[in-house]
Amino acid sequence: MRRLPATTDERVIVGVATSDDAGVYRVKDDLAIVQTVDFFTPIVDDPFDFGRIAAANSLSDVYAMGATPISALNIAAFPSETLDIRILERIIEGGAAIAEAAKVAIVGGHTIKDPEPKYGMAVVGIADPRQIVTNAGAKPGDVLLLTKPLGTGILATALKHEAISAEEMAQAVRWMVQLNDKASVAMVKHGAHAATDVTGFGLLGHALEVARASHVRLIIDSNAVPLMESVLTLIEVGHIPSGSRDNARTQSEFVTFADDVSAPLRLALSDAQTSGGLLMAIPPERGGALKQSIQNDGGFAAEIGRVTSGDGIEVR
Repeated sequence: MRRLPATTDERVIVGVATSDDAGVYRVKDDLAIVQTVDFFTPIVDDPFDFGRIAAANSLSDVYAMGATPISALNIAAFPSETLDIRILERIIEGGAAIAEAAKVAIVGGHTIKDPEPKYGMAVVGIADPRQIVTNAGAKPGDVLLLTKPLGTGILATALKHEAISAEEMAQAVRWMVQLNDKASVAMVKHGAHAATDVTGFGLLGHALEVARASHVRLIIDSNAVPLMESVLTLIEVGHIPSGSRDNARTQSEFVTFADDVSAPLRLALSDAQTSGGLLMAIPPERGGALKQSIQNDGGFAAEIGRVTSGDGIEVR
C-alpha cells in the first residue's frame, strides 16, 4: 500500500497514510461513508463459529472509527471439490447471524475455488464526518482503555496443537463473536480522542500505529492488561503462532520494556488477535464515565495506560 500514489481527492478524510482501520469518504457535510474489508482462514473447527468470528472481525474496523455498519458483501474461498459444500453454507450462516445482530444487510458477495477455506466481509458504514474517531487524535494526558482481553492467537494455536479442548477455547470464541458496537457508541458519546481495534498486529502493534499517527508516546501498564485464562502458561510451553512471534520481533525495535516485564507477558502483548477489542485514548476526566458506560451496557473495559509527549511505546 505504501507504493500506491497518494489520493488527491479532498473528500477522502482517512486514507492509507496513518494505517487506520478503515477508509472514510465524505459524501456531504453531515455524512461520510466508512469502508473496510477483511477475511482469513479458519481459526476454530466449527464452521458456524468461524463465520461468526470472521464477520465480527470485519465489522470491527467500522466500529473502531465510531461509525455504524449498514451493509456488507461476503467474501469466500472454498475447496468445493474436496470439502462438503454444507461447510461453506454453515460458515456463511454464521456470518449472517452476526450481521443480523448488528442490523447489517448482506447485499451480495463473491466466492472462488481455493485449496484452503477463507471467509470475511467487505463492509460499508456511515458516520457524521465531524464525529469520526481516528487513530491520529491521541493527546498527552489521555488515559488508555481496552475493551477485550488478549490471547486469541495463543489459544487458537494451542487448539491446533490439541493442547486445549474446544471447551477451553470457548472463552476465546465468546470474546471474538462479541461486537464492538456498544463500546463504539460510548466512545463517541464521551468524546474519545482516538481509537483502533486490536487485531493482527497485537496490542503493541496497533498501539504503535496510534503513537505514530498521533505523534505521541504511549505508556502501557503491563500488569493492568487483561489476558484470557491460561495464556501465559501456554506461551511458556511454546504454543505461539508465527504471526505473534513476528510481531514481537518487529515491535521490539520500537518498544521499551521495563526489566521486570516477563518474556511470556511481552509476547502476549504482541499476540496476533482476531476480532479483538477497541483501544481508546480519552481525557482522564472522561475516562471513568466511558468505562462505566461500557460496563453498564454489559461490556468490558480496563484502563491499561496513558499517553505522554514523545514517541514510541513504553511498557512498564
